[in-house]
Amino acid sequence: MLKTKIFQLVEKGSHGKRMNKFFDYFIMALILLSLVVIIFESFPEINAEVVLAFQIFNVFSIIIFTIEYLMRIYVSDLTHPSSSRLKSALKFIFSAYGLIDLLAIVPFYLPMLIKTDLRFLRILRLIRFLRVLKINRYNNSLNIIGEVIREKKAELAVTGFVTILILFLASFLMYYVEGEHQPEQFPHIIASFWWAVATLTTVGYGDVYPITGLGKVISGFIAIMGIGIVALPTGLISAGFMSKIEKLRQNDTNEQCPHCGKAIDND
Repeated sequence: MLKTKIFQLVEKGSHGKRMNKFFDYFIMALILLSLVVIIFESFPEINAEVVLAFQIFNVFSIIIFTIEYLMRIYVSDLTHPSSSRLKSALKFIFSAYGLIDLLAIVPFYLPMLIKTDLRFLRILRLIRFLRVLKINRYNNSLNIIGEVIREKKAELAVTGFVTILILFLASFLMYYVEGEHQPEQFPHIIASFWWAVATLTTVGYGDVYPITGLGKVISGFIAIMGIGIVALPTGLISAGFMSKIEKLRQNDTNEQCPHCGKAIDND
């Protein structure tokens, strides 16, 4: 059946068909090449021949992405089952991946439909960068990271809340300690907040630094705390990722005996 073949083609290439994997790798290569083109388009000194080649590639990639998008709408009743084909199509269109796919091609077609300001057109061209998010659909490792983030969202939320609390506390303290001595550097709490972010992430803030003794003590304390605070979410995600990888390896190497239900080691 044609729809089944298209469904197997556009979904992740785990159906035992070489064509499925070729399609996945082809789309990923096209996305990465699109990203490379966006980067090189920012160079003002590129010549007209290269610009023409980029334009031809953009048209080619848009055609491929559009065909892929229409194919996904066609098989949406299989990927997003609902009571009608229209509802299935709408469920796909307004899903996370559906919106990413749509935003990847809209900047090309929109200027053809309506007249747009050149500044707005430049912004639309930046949306092409969202094509890189499509890779997540074809990459198991990125999907695993997404699952880990969803599983650890409570811990990550607590870490984020504590971080914001420390940032506000630091910005309030630095404003009241340094604001009187450096009104240009710490004119208000928002400026102090930005300083706190730069200090907590240990990237520094250029020539903005405390000059009072108490301000230096607070700044040093925040910088030391930043080492641990910034490492917390990284550690949570890394631990969850390694745990997922280990479970996948166990699932790949162990099978259950159909009689006793015990795991059988394939090694």
